[in-house]
Amino acid sequence: MKIGIIGAGNIGGNLTRRLTAIGHEVSVANSRGPHTLTALAEETGAAPVTVTEAARGAEVVVVTVPMKNVPDLPSGLFEEAAPGVVVIDTCNYYPKERDGRIEAIENGLTESRWTSQHLGHPVVKAFNSTFAQDLLERPRPKGDPERMALPVSGDDAEAKRTVRALIDELGFDTVDAGGIDESWHQQPGTPVYTLRAGVDEITRALAAAPRERPAEFRA
Repeated sequence: MKIGIIGAGNIGGNLTRRLTAIGHEVSVANSRGPHTLTALAEETGAAPVTVTEAARGAEVVVVTVPMKNVPDLPSGLFEEAAPGVVVIDTCNYYPKERDGRIEAIENGLTESRWTSQHLGHPVVKAFNSTFAQDLLERPRPKGDPERMALPVSGDDAEAKRTVRALIDELGFDTVDAGGIDESWHQQPGTPVYTLRAGVDEITRALAAAPRERPAEFRA
C-alpha cells in the first residue's frame, strides 16, 4: 500500500519505521523539508518528500502534526491522492502545553471534527491514545493475551475497515469507537488515553469516558 505520513515526530517517525518494516511504500514529510529527514529515510527506506508529495498518489495519508499547525497544511492537499484516499488523524489538542486556545474545541467540537473541517476531507481517528514507543515495542501476534487494542473512530465504514486492517498488520487489535462526533471518548484525559490493555478493557474505558473535557486539557 502507498502511504504518506505528514509529520515526523514521535508517532510519525515510529509509524514510518513500522510501516516500512512490514512492506508498505512510505513517503514521509514534515514542515522543515525533506533535507531534514535524511536520517529517518536512510534508517527505514521511506522517501523524504514535501507535504504535498506525501499525499500524491497515496492510498492512506497519516496526519500527525501539532493541532495548531493543521490549518497551515496546503489547501487541496488530497486532490492528487489515490481515489478514495483514507486520511488518518492522530492529532491531540494540548492547549496548555503546545496548541494555545482553539475556540471551537473549547466549545465542544471534537478534535477530529475540527481537523476534518480544516483538511476538507473525512478522517479516521487512530493512534492518538497510545504511547509512540508502544508502536515499536508492543506489537503482538493475533491471539496473544498481551496484545494491545487501539480505539478507532470515523464516519466512513470502509475507511475505518482499512485503518483497522492496517493496525492489525502492525500487531494490535482494534475497538470501534464510533463516529467522529463520538471520538471525544478517546481524546486526552479520557480513561482510554494511554491505556495499555486488550479489547475488553479498552471497550469499558471508552464507555466510561466523561463528556466534559478535564481541566488540564482545557485552555
